[in-house]
Amino acid sequence: MTGSPHLKVAKPGQPAPAATPANAVAKADSAPRPPPRPPRPKAKSGAKAGPGLVASAKPLGGATPYAQDAFERWVLFLDTLRRRADNMIEHERQGMPPLLDFDYELLLDARTFDRPANYALLRITRAGEACWEDCVDETKPPVIVIDPRAGHGPGIGGFKHDSEVGMAMHEGHPVYFVIFYPEPMPGQTLADVHYALRDFVTEVARRHPGTAPVLYGNCQAGWAVTLLAADCDGLNGPVVLNGSPLSYWSGEAESSPMRMLGALSGGAWAAHMIADLGDGRFDGAWLAQNFESLQPEKAIWEKYANLFAHADTESQRFLDFERWWNGYYTLSREEILAITENLFIGNRLEQGKMELDAHCTIDLYKIRNPIIIFASEGDNITPPEQALGWIARLYPDTEALKAAGQRIVYMTHPNVGHLGIFVSGAVARLQHRAILESLDAVEALKPGLYEMVIADSTKGKTTDLSVTFEPRAVADLRVASDAAALKQVAQISRINEAAYSTFVSPWLRAATSPASAEALRAMHPMRWTRTLFSERVNPWMALVKTTAENLRDTRIPLPEDHPAIQAERAALARAGDTMGAWRKGRDAWLAHVFGALYGEDQVDKTDTRAGHSAAASDKE
Repeated sequence: MTGSPHLKVAKPGQPAPAATPANAVAKADSAPRPPPRPPRPKAKSGAKAGPGLVASAKPLGGATPYAQDAFERWVLFLDTLRRRADNMIEHERQGMPPLLDFDYELLLDARTFDRPANYALLRITRAGEACWEDCVDETKPPVIVIDPRAGHGPGIGGFKHDSEVGMAMHEGHPVYFVIFYPEPMPGQTLADVHYALRDFVTEVARRHPGTAPVLYGNCQAGWAVTLLAADCDGLNGPVVLNGSPLSYWSGEAESSPMRMLGALSGGAWAAHMIADLGDGRFDGAWLAQNFESLQPEKAIWEKYANLFAHADTESQRFLDFERWWNGYYTLSREEILAITENLFIGNRLEQGKMELDAHCTIDLYKIRNPIIIFASEGDNITPPEQALGWIARLYPDTEALKAAGQRIVYMTHPNVGHLGIFVSGAVARLQHRAILESLDAVEALKPGLYEMVIADSTKGKTTDLSVTFEPRAVADLRVASDAAALKQVAQISRINEAAYSTFVSPWLRAATSPASAEALRAMHPMRWTRTLFSERVNPWMALVKTTAENLRDTRIPLPEDHPAIQAERAALARAGDTMGAWRKGRDAWLAHVFGALYGEDQVDKTDTRAGHSAAASDKE
């Protein structure tokens, strides 16, 4: 089966469409006059108003030029929300296929396996105009990109050209992509998924004998890749973990608001209840809502303020990202409970106590694959403490790491957010390309801990990259931890879960039906706040659509240096700052309540980077 690209993302720096001349000046009806000035160009949709491109048309009624411009941008803003809603509905009707900007073919569908799972293995066959034969060097190891199954659909690692998939193809690697389908198989477990992924890796290794596959895991998929590398049979290829949490109790409480919210809500029982109300399925919209609540000033205000302020140019980029962001996938009840109890609350993976099934207990100490870890200090979903803290707890010192024959390389970004690790074109062209170019060098390193340092003499262009590996000590990775408090959280979670499973869950399961679960799904705020703007739901949006189409043909934006535009931008920024200050106060209050309820386990508070000061708890 061959898929076609579902997204076409505009290339950075692409020039705006050529402007068209304005209507000719009307002829004079009296005495001769000097020759008219050359006509000013009229802005088309998507064109920015430059210094010489100002609104010369007479404002509507008695409106000022700014009032007319703001009204027109408001109409275009609403029309973009309409298009987002229509895209969301249409994407669901199509079955929510993977949003890849590359052609692909289906190799394996795990739904047909003896232990079925809702996963599939794709082979990337074309990147832009180049097909597999034109850009693949069969002597290079194949790269298997695995996207996170954390509420959204697959595609974040390859929904535009400057992405992990694009960089791997650019470097000549055969690229395979693991996708998943919207609905899990009945009773699907983490073990079912694990064995399906292992079969995928086996198939890729069979196709490329002599070259061990590179496992590229993003966020949640990172710990899934770690399970593959540490399972009872083991694998041999290098492992790349991007924004992947493995040490769930590491870091100060303030560095992980989501962890505090989980603790204050009583643990895993809440996820269990949501899955029961969903007729055995956990709606991914709840996870997306949690992500947006972490930084509401960005998700609820700045994203939309930026779209309104740049309604002529920002629409398509907004729609491309929202198409992926608003595709909510589900997990089975068994999966979400195993994830919360073993990882986020129980922290059993780091402790070597995670039982995948009756035949296999995961032990990170068994990993012998070279490991490359990419984290960011701007990531408040997977802060560097949670991405790196497990190393110091697994290996008492650097000598123990060397004695185990392990090579671990880490790299931290100073400010990019969690999603930026995967979707930022600049990060793909610099950090991900550097990782892929350095795979041989990493495998050639002596056992030990290293920090990857990238020197980019061309300031963002990757043609002159210089990568070095600086030896580090395990002691450099000592991070703050609320382990004692979180042990109490885990104990309370077990008590609450046992009480809920015994006294409440049976009644909810008996009262829930597929129809009631679908009704709750449709009424989730992450859905109806989007679909409300569709003309299929709201008839008034048809008027917005018609008005916006007419505006795009006649609109002349005000220049960016117009005083009213600058005042508007300042007001929008102040509103965002106010919401950000409220969010910081909320997080500080949560940390205070958490400390009051569970106490604090104070340890040496050093950053994950050698020689750096205390880890910042404010992730921007």
